[in-house]
Amino acid sequence: MFFNARTRRSRILIAVATAAAVVLAVAVTLAMTVTTYDHTSPRAARGKASGSVTGNVDCRKAKCVALTFDGGPSLTTPKLLDILKQDDLHATFFVQGQGHIAKYPEILRRISDEGHEIGNHTWYHEVLTDINENDARQELTRTQDAIEKITGTRPILMRPPEGRTNRKVAKICRDLGLAQVLWSVTAKDYETT
Repeated sequence: MFFNARTRRSRILIAVATAAAVVLAVAVTLAMTVTTYDHTSPRAARGKASGSVTGNVDCRKAKCVALTFDGGPSLTTPKLLDILKQDDLHATFFVQGQGHIAKYPEILRRISDEGHEIGNHTWYHEVLTDINENDARQELTRTQDAIEKITGTRPILMRPPEGRTNRKVAKICRDLGLAQVLWSVTAKDYETT
């Protein structure tokens, strides 16, 4: 039992250190290459949006970096928030319902209060392409409702578990006013657990 707890703690510390290293690398790269910039974040742009959730941003063409985190909040999230705050960086947190926002509503509130975007990562982390349409819709709506109840804001972004999507998932997202957000680079932190 002691060995398992120690191993788990070590893995959590490695994941936090990896996230911190990524944030630091991005900050250093930006500091060395950018002479001027507009301070923006998805949340800041929300007020300027037309209200429709269409189109995509290709960061390879737009020359942007989007820091995104999946699966929390958890007990390590406050440390990550401290790092982001210290470097005046914003991120998008794709949060899960059961065991996360239901367990740590105060951390979710802090994410929102500090100006980070909150996206939907489903309630039970079910692979949406593997379940029926009604269950997939429930995975998203239950999470939407919980996030809105805690933060006062309904998410406009979602990230499907494992990045698996199809026409059914796209239709549900359109119906719910959610834009699907995937990724182009991953730290593969899930391999440490």
